[in-house]
Amino acid sequence: MHSSYKSKGGPARLYNALRYSIQGFAAAFRHEAAFRQELLLVAVLTPLAFWLGRSPLEVSMLVGVLLIVLIVELLNSALEALADTITVDHHPMIGRAKDLGSAAVLLSLVVAALVWLGVLASHLLPA
Repeated sequence: MHSSYKSKGGPARLYNALRYSIQGFAAAFRHEAAFRQELLLVAVLTPLAFWLGRSPLEVSMLVGVLLIVLIVELLNSALEALADTITVDHHPMIGRAKDLGSAAVLLSLVVAALVWLGVLASHLLPA
């Protein structure tokens, strides 16, 4: 059995996928304070990454870890929205799911900080 919401493919599928993605970004920006804060961090640090990076690889690493933070935040927000649709009452398993999503965001921020600190250290410390 196939969902009536699944597309058949082709250019219309690509158009719809792009449209849904834009709607997702708009919803995250409108409803998720953490996403807005992390987006501001990305907006501030991305130009710095181009200035700081000595090679395309370094710039890619610096910008890439910032995008990973946004990706994990979007997934965490999706999980929370789904959980809140099921129930807003306290439920231990939903609480655990939300805590796990939050932990994933924290780890993505730690990875981003480590990469940025590593690149900064490689530029500031003698070889």
